[in-house]
Amino acid sequence: MKIRDIVNRDIVTLTNCEHEPIHIPGSIQPHGFLLGINLDWKIEFCTANIDTFLDLVCNDILGRKFSEIFGAPAQKELYDYVHNQKEQSVFPLELQLKGISFQIAIHKSGSVYVLEAEPQLQGREQMADLYAQTIQFVSNMNNTRSLKELCALVAEGTREITGYDRVMIYRFDENYNGEVFAESCREDLEPFLGLHYPHTDIPVQARELYMKNLLRLIVDIGYEPVPIFTIDDQENKNLDLSLSTLRSTSPIHVEYLKNMGVGATLTISLIHHDRLWGLIACHHYSPKNISPEIRLAAKLQGQFITSQIDLRQSDDEYEIARKTTVALERLTALNLPLEQHSFEIICANPELLKLCNATGVSICIGEKTYKNGITPPDEDINKIISSINVSEYGKTFSTNKLNNHVPDLVSYEHVSGIIYFSLGNGNNIIWYRPETVGVINWAGDPEKAIIIDSNGLHPRNSFNLWKQIIKHQSEVWLQPELNAALSYAHFLHNQIILLMLSDEEEKYRNLSDVLRETNLELENINWISTHDLQEPLRKIQLIASKVLSDTSETPSIAVLDSLQRITKSANRMQNLLIDILKYTRIKNTKESFQKVSLNYIMEETLQDMKEIILENKAIVECENLPEIHAVPFLMKQLFSNIMQNSLKYASINRLPVIKVTASQEPEINEYSNKVYCHWVTFTDNGIGFEQQYAESIFKIFTRLHTLEKYDGSGVGLALCKKIMQTCNGNIRAVGKLNEGTEITIYFPCDPDDSLIAK
Repeated sequence: MKIRDIVNRDIVTLTNCEHEPIHIPGSIQPHGFLLGINLDWKIEFCTANIDTFLDLVCNDILGRKFSEIFGAPAQKELYDYVHNQKEQSVFPLELQLKGISFQIAIHKSGSVYVLEAEPQLQGREQMADLYAQTIQFVSNMNNTRSLKELCALVAEGTREITGYDRVMIYRFDENYNGEVFAESCREDLEPFLGLHYPHTDIPVQARELYMKNLLRLIVDIGYEPVPIFTIDDQENKNLDLSLSTLRSTSPIHVEYLKNMGVGATLTISLIHHDRLWGLIACHHYSPKNISPEIRLAAKLQGQFITSQIDLRQSDDEYEIARKTTVALERLTALNLPLEQHSFEIICANPELLKLCNATGVSICIGEKTYKNGITPPDEDINKIISSINVSEYGKTFSTNKLNNHVPDLVSYEHVSGIIYFSLGNGNNIIWYRPETVGVINWAGDPEKAIIIDSNGLHPRNSFNLWKQIIKHQSEVWLQPELNAALSYAHFLHNQIILLMLSDEEEKYRNLSDVLRETNLELENINWISTHDLQEPLRKIQLIASKVLSDTSETPSIAVLDSLQRITKSANRMQNLLIDILKYTRIKNTKESFQKVSLNYIMEETLQDMKEIILENKAIVECENLPEIHAVPFLMKQLFSNIMQNSLKYASINRLPVIKVTASQEPEINEYSNKVYCHWVTFTDNGIGFEQQYAESIFKIFTRLHTLEKYDGSGVGLALCKKIMQTCNGNIRAVGKLNEGTEITIYFPCDPDDSLIAK
């Protein structure tokens, strides 16, 4: 049987460093040994150092059954432990192998169970002591308010439990650059608190392993890796050690720690919202191992932090949120006039700056810009607005690095951060923050995090303080500040709408006053035209009548013809004035609407028109008509005008026939974008008209024929339309030239109609 090791001997270069296979090093640390057992309980993998702990050699046990080497009872205990997931996830298995007690950690890697055995440590801490320390820590934790205070407490508590020389709470930014957020260390050590480390210190593949395996231990930085051997029965045979505790570390990382002077480490992952938020990094300056119980207690410290991140960040933001809320309430409580001057009052109010802790604000309404505090010149404000309008930022935009979005400003030191909100129609509000020159203290130059030489890549060996100056950016806008700004922008938008409505209301009020005065003048003119002009017309008619009836002297034919034409013209003018008076008085009627029987209206109309109907030998056919809500005398005038119009424009080739039909029950009828329930149609066989004139015939003084051919003032149908408008109804005409006219009137639904009740 051929046996080989699976040690990964690839040299890390600049091109492959990001893909270094640190999860399959093929070796482990020497403070324990490793076995890989397949599903048939055959030993597939074994580390070379098993003979350090047991009287066994890996060559002798590879390929053999576990029970054959360690006995059936040990295999039974192992089997029970593997299938007890609850116990397995918390405590290692205490198991005797060849009469020696070991602590066994087990995990599955593909189809192989990986057993990592470490000898029992002397002087094991009692669980009761660790429990007492944990209870004390929880009590102290409740006295902290901020996240930073909690992390400082965790750093102190972890160092007390584990005994490491230095414990750091290491927090990542969005780009995985790290910052020592909290620290507890020996008094003689130089503190690292506040130092920043570039993202290259912990590469991508290392961060991925931290997400999978929450606890990582290096007992002795100067260790010699122990190779893992396996039966050489297939090509590229390997073992994934992502979840291993004993896994050997990347040579680059070991060299990095040696450059820092570290002798042993313990690292605990801090996972928040499925992302690596940070690490608890424990350093010791000599080799150090800790028991599984202490490892578990240290891991619990990490759980305390991750469970409290959201709560503590909320506490940190609460005071800011409270202040912005107070400012928002004071601003929205202002009693503002509905005029342009109100925006000047708003902008000058100091609460507008407190709203989002800004140093300046500008409000652009129409062509005017109101400003308060430290703001850029109007030229820069216009550049900012133009840049945002042409971009895809939308109606809201915020940044603390304005120079990344708006180039060529002359006042970056005054304006490095903005919150922008569009208020519609070209209006907007912008809050400003000035440049805050920042200093980042790096543990060494981040540009020299990796050194390249002929032997490959090496981590930096300098951790001297290196300062980076950050310019052209403001303090970051916090979410409570953004929320408050958004709320007030909505309020301001509503204020603009109210102001516009007020302006429109005032404009319409003025127009209404002008219209009222104009209508009064027109009514006076109408009174003059319909009353004062009646008197001279009567005199003309009287004089002409006397001359025509004077028998003492017979006038000539020419004079007689002139007098007759004068009389006819005076009669037409008098009728026109009477029609105009009727037309203008309709809208001023004071009579209230009431239930009207159209059958009764038709009877009265036919009685009044009896002589003219007989004179024209007309036939009127009428079916039962509905009851509607209307003004009775207007309905009588409406029916009379429609029927007189039919008789006036009767055909000379046939006797006039007028048919009146109607809806017998309420029915929905949509016409001209409105809904009606009753209709009445007057159909005649007169001369008709072309349908293109169907709308114009209802306009006042509109005539389709000359006076010589058909007499009339051109007011009749216009009067009918005005009556229907007064009754909230409608009217339409359908004509066929030389065949006849159909006029339909529509009445609105009554509240008592059964159709509407449904």
